[in-house]
Amino acid sequence: MKSSTAALLTVAVCGVSVLTIARTVTLRAASPAWNARAAASYLDGRQAWWQQWPNAARDHDTACVSCHTALPYALARPALRRALGETDLAAPERTMLTNVAKRVKLWREVEPFYPDQTRGLPKSSESRGTEAVLNAAVLVARDAERGTLSDEARQAFANLWALQFKNGDLKGAWAWLNFHYEPWESNDSAYFGATLAALAIGQAPGGYAATPEIQDQVKLLREYLQKRADVETLFNRVMVLWASSKLPALLTVDQQRAIIDAANAKQQNDGGWTMATLGSWKRVDSTALDTASDGYATGLITLALQQAGVPPTDAHVGKGLAWLAGHQDASTGMWSATSLNKQRDPASDAGKFMSDAATAYAALALTQARVSGSSTDR
Repeated sequence: MKSSTAALLTVAVCGVSVLTIARTVTLRAASPAWNARAAASYLDGRQAWWQQWPNAARDHDTACVSCHTALPYALARPALRRALGETDLAAPERTMLTNVAKRVKLWREVEPFYPDQTRGLPKSSESRGTEAVLNAAVLVARDAERGTLSDEARQAFANLWALQFKNGDLKGAWAWLNFHYEPWESNDSAYFGATLAALAIGQAPGGYAATPEIQDQVKLLREYLQKRADVETLFNRVMVLWASSKLPALLTVDQQRAIIDAANAKQQNDGGWTMATLGSWKRVDSTALDTASDGYATGLITLALQQAGVPPTDAHVGKGLAWLAGHQDASTGMWSATSLNKQRDPASDAGKFMSDAATAYAALALTQARVSGSSTDR
């Protein structure tokens, strides 16, 4: 292993300007081997279960897109397919994409995920805004791999733009489901949703983000995200850091640097991060949050840092990647994370929700490092 040395890190910001930071980096392979095939198998199995779970079923023989199982799966599975040299979609992935495309096509006919009539006001509005963003994100994850924006993705974006707020506190964002479940369906989750929209817009192939007819809407989204980037939870700030790598001008140079520094400051001694320190969470059953490093926080932060231009040889990223490689469960292929809302049985299906997200983001972080030539998988 080579010794650490000072280096200059150049981070692309706003598409044109750069930020150069003096850092100490460890010039070594960022992680030993990890099992990409086992990770893919775990995620395929969990998505297949989700599609058959009665609580996930929706009208027209579809399933809702969850932020803990379905969305992370949609984002991570194409990267795992490339890493494994697979040439076809996994069966659960194909089913998910078919369901999403159907709901986009039947947008005016399908019921909201949670109708007002059964769940109370304003759940229909929240459901529509949330689903519009998630549908676009899922379809773009597929289309980005193909290099062409599909007709159903274009329709998903049309549905999304029609629901964007033009006034009020959420000007530029969307109504978002709030069941007081952290970190995706809570009081500040509209910001999380807006970062997902920015990711989808920025990653859409064919230069969609520069399409003239959407520039006013994109401007509103940029203004919303930038205005709140300094005061959101660190979880949301890491999400907008990631989004800023895909959609130019979301953050200023100083904002991006501040988020990177804030994330680095929360790294634990073992090289990982914990969700417990990324927000002011409090469990409803008054049990203590798990403070040990977990796969979700570590995967998300190492992914966002790399996407923002921090190389795998950076000391913080390298330690994070090494933690991920060393904490994949050999028997299941998953990385663990625990609920921020209550103590759950980790062996139960609901107890695995955070681990579903953890596994997807850990795989994304490690496959990103693989592209940089600093980690291996099998």
